[in-house]
Amino acid sequence: MKKQAVAAGFVLFSFMLTPKASAASFDQLYVFGDSLSDTGNIYKATGKTFPLSPPNFEGRFSNGPVWVDYLGDQLGLKPTLVSDIDFTTIPPTPFPTQGINFAFGGSSSGLGNAFVPDPNLPGVLKQVYGFAATLQANNQTADPDALYTLWAGANDLFFVNSEDSTTPITNISLALNTLVGVGAKNIIVFNLPDLGQLPAAKINDRNPTTLSKSVGEFNLSLAGTVSALSQNPNLNIISVDTFSLFNQASTFGFTNVTESCLSRPDICNPVDNKFLVWDGFHPTTAAHKVIADTALAAIEAKSVPEPSTELGTLLAVATFGAVGILKRQQKRSALTTAGLVSSAQSSHTVDN
Repeated sequence: MKKQAVAAGFVLFSFMLTPKASAASFDQLYVFGDSLSDTGNIYKATGKTFPLSPPNFEGRFSNGPVWVDYLGDQLGLKPTLVSDIDFTTIPPTPFPTQGINFAFGGSSSGLGNAFVPDPNLPGVLKQVYGFAATLQANNQTADPDALYTLWAGANDLFFVNSEDSTTPITNISLALNTLVGVGAKNIIVFNLPDLGQLPAAKINDRNPTTLSKSVGEFNLSLAGTVSALSQNPNLNIISVDTFSLFNQASTFGFTNVTESCLSRPDICNPVDNKFLVWDGFHPTTAAHKVIADTALAAIEAKSVPEPSTELGTLLAVATFGAVGILKRQQKRSALTTAGLVSSAQSSHTVDN
């Protein structure tokens, strides 16, 4: 684990951005989030002890690839794990020509980790702050033809305060506006599934009703944030409605939506199963594939599905059929500065 990548200052390096030919094609993929989007950062940060792999798949919180893997394959992009980058070399290696995955399992929506008691692990807002601070320190802007993804909030409700939807919404709004402020143009935003319906909602003295209520409040507020940003004609804000996807799971062939796959070893097939949930908290790889297909369909349609204004109302979601693979640009951004830039945001209150 390259500790420089996740130290208190959360350092990054800068990129020189070159003009691209088409805003509809993405040349890089930047991922900000928690365990739902982590493809190995927390696994490396904990010396490959968390999550336990196997039964988890190669440091992912699932039994196979997660949505980032699937969407990346569909776009022809594989972002480099920030924990894989050696910042002690000049230039840092490996050179992340296709973007960076900043997501860490357990990340809160704010500055720290809601699950792993390690101050060096960045929350989602800190991931974004670090990225933005590096660009600003070098008088640069974000690649306008890259795709940026943000998914967070579940850890705040599961591990910090199940009744507080305001803090994660505030953090996510700050993160989104920060990305927009440094020049990001294409941003995918995920709402939360009904956490009260997950198997984990019934353990450790959690109250499923409270979780469901908070998710409803969270999703409603997130819809307002996305709607406000969408008024900017220069932005392409794409919503992925996981709340509806999980509620409609049976239409995608999932036959067990109430139990986790790991809790039923007698019938759980880790390769090809019909379980929606893998371990009580996280989707199975089959569910991640549906999420990725939904995201790609929304990208191709250039649509922004409107989240529901009522907790119980199912949202309109993108059509799930055969979807083509987006072309991507071959130009890569060139590394221009090898120096590390501190981006600690000490004045912001940590929410865990």
